[in-house]
Amino acid sequence: MSYRSPVSDIRFILDQVVPLAPVAATEMFAEATQETAEAILEGAARMCDEILAPLNQAGDRTPARLENGLVRSPPGFREGFAAIAGGGWIGLAAPADHGGMGLPQALNMAVGEMMAGACLALQISPLLTQGQIEALDHHASAALKALYLPRLISGDWSGTMNLTEPQAGSDVGALRTRAERNGDGSYAITGQKIYISWGDSDMVENVCHLVLARLPDGGPGTRGISLFMVPKFIPDASGAPGVANSLKVVSLEHKLGLHGSPTCVMSYEGATGWLVGEEHGGMAAMFTMMNNARLAVGMQGVGIAEAAFQKALAHARDREQMGPIVDHADVRRMLAAMKAEVFAARAIGLACAVALDMARATGEDDWQARAAFLTPIAKAYGTDTGVSVAEAGIQVHGGMGFVEETGAAQFYRDVRVTTIYEGTNGIQAADLVVRKMADGGEAAFRLLQEVEDAAEAARPRLPELAGEVWQAAESLRETTEALLARPMPDRLAGSVAYQRAFALVLGAHFHLRAALAEGADGPRTALARVFVRRLLPGHAAALAEARAGADDIFALSPEDLAA
Repeated sequence: MSYRSPVSDIRFILDQVVPLAPVAATEMFAEATQETAEAILEGAARMCDEILAPLNQAGDRTPARLENGLVRSPPGFREGFAAIAGGGWIGLAAPADHGGMGLPQALNMAVGEMMAGACLALQISPLLTQGQIEALDHHASAALKALYLPRLISGDWSGTMNLTEPQAGSDVGALRTRAERNGDGSYAITGQKIYISWGDSDMVENVCHLVLARLPDGGPGTRGISLFMVPKFIPDASGAPGVANSLKVVSLEHKLGLHGSPTCVMSYEGATGWLVGEEHGGMAAMFTMMNNARLAVGMQGVGIAEAAFQKALAHARDREQMGPIVDHADVRRMLAAMKAEVFAARAIGLACAVALDMARATGEDDWQARAAFLTPIAKAYGTDTGVSVAEAGIQVHGGMGFVEETGAAQFYRDVRVTTIYEGTNGIQAADLVVRKMADGGEAAFRLLQEVEDAAEAARPRLPELAGEVWQAAESLRETTEALLARPMPDRLAGSVAYQRAFALVLGAHFHLRAALAEGADGPRTALARVFVRRLLPGHAAALAEARAGADDIFALSPEDLAA
């Protein structure tokens, strides 16, 4: 069975569960009518299903390669990228004054999910370009915007993000790449970057690198870092790609998955670059790119989860072992849990996207806080769901899941890195309990109040489900209060479990809303029961771990662990 974009589920969520209507009611997004949304989703689905999905296994079996210093993409990827660019999908949420459509992130993230489900290795390229567009739009000079944005939006050029170095991963402040002023407004960039997805490409005319580097007077740590635009080819007076810049791809990483996407080691050898934003203000500019990218990565996880579920369901229907295995209780249990978790992760991601859109359209602090709070949850839960569903998909396939020809294993191999890049899920959890709760938990408590109010309103129609959701939210509220009173080591030690518990409660909330919107005891209500009865109880164990503190884990020294 081939991948089919889940348009009906996405449409249902944006209509009934996390409505897009309030976004379309703002002046900024007035063009995002229901008719426009329908056309966007249907058009993107056709491209994903007919053009991108057939490339997925081909990219895995014939990986990107480095040949004479140039990256050669897998067969069909150039045509696939041309379809993405030609359809205007890169510029879906980009500013209209530079050639974009200016539509909401909610639609952009929905399209990104479908593209990732169809072919994640290819989807990474336009995703990175979209992040670069946003960073430039917010921080670049008018001249840089005029030169780069139209070409990035059109897909003639692509963008990358260059943060990581061999000694500087999550500790970005340890980077050593240096920048020196050339005296003509440009800078010379020297250093090495690793893990650069699509650091080179034969699908575009020019590859534009956003590179973090430190000026001679840049202090230590992240506050001394600046951001630079460093193109592969330096644009000439007409804006066309000119002479080659002093940079190169040293090698490609040999990876567990995502073989179709080249992950490059980049060397900058006095390469010419231009400042983006203020000197020593690089992290602020880069975080503009990273915040939406984190949500987009969460939606990558949802996309792979959807694709893995579809393949597992098709296999379970076809595979005969004392009857179709889909009729066996354990297989039905796995499939039901897979579908329930995909729905929850998708709804959380789209809720985050709607909050981002409302924050941008209204400027209201509450929406800003909600978007910020939901971002680490959406990233972590979306990618954790991708991994768990892909793993379950292998189990549903049985022995055939361990055989590469079925394609089930590729989903697991490809999605595994999403819990790592754009900030590991542990980093997301730390961000949640530290920065995102620096308001004393105000954003968290507002969300929990909404969950409890909705559960109370649902009691007359769905008393059992509503009661479970209300009680879970109340338990989460109590743990939130307890964590806020604990010292930071205790809070951090419980952060991953707390983040998981919050996602489960939100997932149950959205399932309950779906059941209410259905209006009858139909399949969405049955799916809500699966989530609330079988998955939501995991929040209790997670909350127990979240409150356990740090003493037990730090009582084991590195020597004890090695014994």
